[in-house]
Amino acid sequence: MPDSDRDIVVMTGIDKSFPGVHALENVDFSLARGEIHALVGENGAGKSTLIKILTGVDRADKGTITLDGQSVSPRSPLHAQELGISTVYQEVNLCPNLTVAENILIGRQPSHFGVSIDWKALNARARESMKELDIDIDVTQPLGAYSVAIQQMAAIARALVISNAKVLILDEPTSSLTTHETLQLFKVMRKLKGEGIAIVFITHFLNQVYEVSDRVTVLRNGTLVGTYPTASLSRLELIRLMLGRTITVLDDMTAHKMESSHHIAVESLLEADDVGLANSVEPFDLSLHAGEVVGIAGLLGSGRTEIANLLFGIDRPDIGSIVMDHKPIKDFSPHASIARGVALCPEDRKVEGIVADLSVRENIILALQAGQGWFRRIGTKEQYEIADKYIKLLSISTPTADQKIKNLSGGNQQKVILARWLAANPRLLILDEPTRGIDVGTKADIQKLVLSLAEEGKSCVFISSELDEVLRTSHRIVVMRDRAKVTEFSGQVDEKGIMQAIAGSAS
Repeated sequence: MPDSDRDIVVMTGIDKSFPGVHALENVDFSLARGEIHALVGENGAGKSTLIKILTGVDRADKGTITLDGQSVSPRSPLHAQELGISTVYQEVNLCPNLTVAENILIGRQPSHFGVSIDWKALNARARESMKELDIDIDVTQPLGAYSVAIQQMAAIARALVISNAKVLILDEPTSSLTTHETLQLFKVMRKLKGEGIAIVFITHFLNQVYEVSDRVTVLRNGTLVGTYPTASLSRLELIRLMLGRTITVLDDMTAHKMESSHHIAVESLLEADDVGLANSVEPFDLSLHAGEVVGIAGLLGSGRTEIANLLFGIDRPDIGSIVMDHKPIKDFSPHASIARGVALCPEDRKVEGIVADLSVRENIILALQAGQGWFRRIGTKEQYEIADKYIKLLSISTPTADQKIKNLSGGNQQKVILARWLAANPRLLILDEPTRGIDVGTKADIQKLVLSLAEEGKSCVFISSELDEVLRTSHRIVVMRDRAKVTEFSGQVDEKGIMQAIAGSAS
């Protein structure tokens, strides 16, 4: 029950519908002063919609919101900020061409008597904001020159400089952060909590829910399941509440992987020999076999994505050679890779994956159409057949195939990208963080799908920051450190062995 003395935000009876989707139905949510409140649920559960209503992106069809005891109706994100509600969304939404400092203080730049920007003061304030997050960088450099992790931390710093912030909403803030950066963020969150700021923490990492939150609210299919003290809720029960069922897929994964290992071809499909690119990744050897899942483990910035870009032809190596089907690759380009049967699901789905204003159907058939050539157009009837097939296969939550992909949740957007490449029927599928920001049930489904694809004779490269899913899904594991391949494991290996290799205490 809401407590008017403790609660700074009370949302009551929130209802919201979009064309073909009842996104929220009579949802209640309360947020107390000085608490970290986790908001969890599967993709499409309604988390983002609830937050968008609180922050003025969307307007509720029904329901009321009170902030600090006063009835409010945020009209826009700017209005929400004026009310004291600050948000950092899952996808970094800053200006890469501006400096880090300009991004952090945009709209709040210190000035010389209101006439011109005080650049010295601006840079100093921005530098101090980043140092509070234990990030020491040159804030005068363009934001786009830094990694996604640094950009995420800059977005958080930007949210924290709002002087009247009463409520801070963090939507998947750790999805691109290293373990150290995540721990530093938690330190900052606890500091803000101690200062009385209320924090909504949206995450798919259940271990982080238990590490930092005081209470947890569970949504499922647009309805409220309940709000619980985190300490009194077991992880198994939390998963059951999120899914509405007991999940058994993960328990079956080891047996599934062992069974699929019998389908690995002896002869390699692709061989990378001493392949490297200056200032990107050190020369490495890598063989990929049909029917095999090769996991790539390592910290953010270790060179995992750089390997994916070389294999897919986004980058051209300046040393070494890559051979596929016994033929040396000379044409390094995504188009040539698609023609060879190579596919890449990129790490940053917003920038490199989806075409936001196209429909789900158009996004799904994109790679297949590109492979056939634009003069051999796929007929409309066939497009719908393909789209409907993969919407059903991957359980993509969308009212119709004609829904614009930008209206889908992040996890469902990821499924559409995966459907795009499955429709193109690749022989080698490179998956770069395919489960980032995806709920536990969908993660298990994707992991199981990867092993099923291997059983069908496809070769898969599986890149993930989560060691448990790399272990669960991969037949062989390559470990990266400091943009170099340091070792390779096959057969039985545990998480400790991989962590030691990443840390440099194993050869």
